[in-house]
Formats: sequence, structure tokens, C-alpha cells
Amino acid sequence: MKKPTNKIKERYNRISKVYNIMDHMIRSSWRKEILSDLKGEILEVGVGTGASFEYYPMKVNVTGIDFSPKMLDIAQSKIPKSKAEIKLLEMDIEQMNFPDNSFDTVISSCVFCSVPNPIEGLKEIRRVVKPEGKIIMLEHMRSENAVVGKILDLTNPFTVRLTGANVNRETIKNLEAAGLKLIKEEYLMTSIMRKLIISPNK
Repeated sequence: MKKPTNKIKERYNRISKVYNIMDHMIRSSWRKEILSDLKGEILEVGVGTGASFEYYPMKVNVTGIDFSPKMLDIAQSKIPKSKAEIKLLEMDIEQMNFPDNSFDTVISSCVFCSVPNPIEGLKEIRRVVKPEGKIIMLEHMRSENAVVGKILDLTNPFTVRLTGANVNRETIKNLEAAGLKLIKEEYLMTSIMRKLIISPNK
């Protein structure tokens, strides 16, 4: 039996050519806001096809990781459009090959819907970000509306099978389980899409 990570990698490799269309659910204005005031060493987990690259400011060093080589191939072609220094690595967020306390900021955009073990992925982020650093996330998750939440629960098996993305993840609970502290939460599209500012220190 294939590991869950390998199954999801195959799905994202399969949809890599149309992922740019799917990724438009994340508005450009949201990306600009979270990336506008960054400094130092940045880690972007789950870079996908590199939709965020054009919004990075100058004088930041960005390391982008993804577990889909075909996604990374497309992302590589977008690096020249960025003002930042960007390098890409094929890597699993649940087992990152970085020393502890390596990055000033970690960025994710709709990533934790597809991580097989999201708590392990969040623990790895906590490990590699500096104690004084921060984590900024744009994430979709299970609605707080009881009816909508149930609908997402019912449709989740189909979305996972099709794209590898879970639409009913309870990311706030996962942050707490991983030992992270939520500093700020902003609803962008009801309670489903949210901007999160997180400290590695609980």
C-alpha cells in the first residue's frame, strides 16, 4: 500500500498543469498583504506553482519547498518575475531537512488541507522557525457554520480523492496540538478562508 504522502504527491503531479486555475481562490490582494513587509530568511512551504513569487519584496531570501516535482518545475519558470532571491527544493513538510531555528518567517497558502499529518507538519514548522520569528498562513478550513460544516464533511472524501485536498480540516485545533500560539485570526471569506498570524512560542 502506498503511503498517504505518495498518493497525494501523485495527485498534485497530475493536476500541476491546471493548478494555476485552481489557485485563483487565493486573491492577489491577500498574497500582497502577507508578503509586503518581510525581512530576512523566508520559508514558503507548499509553494505549488509559484503564484506568490511576484509579490515578495526585494532583499529577502526565500526557500520554497513542495513535494510535487511537477509543481516545482512550473514554479521554477516564475522565479525571474520575482524581486526576491528564491531557491526551490523538493521536500516533505513533515520531514524537513533544515536545522532548528533557520527561518525568520514561514509562509503557507492553502497548504494544510493536503498535508497527510498536519500536526506533524506544523511541528516541523515550529522547529525550523526562529523563536522570535513568526508564521503567516492563508488557509481554508472547516466552516464554523454547523450546516456548512456538515456539507464539507460529506464532500470531503470526494475532494481528497480528486485533488488530495481536505475541505474540513480544523486547523486552529491542529495549531494548538502542535504547540503553536495563534496571535491573530482574520476571516477573509466567512470562516472558511482565514489569515492567521502565529507564534512558535505557546
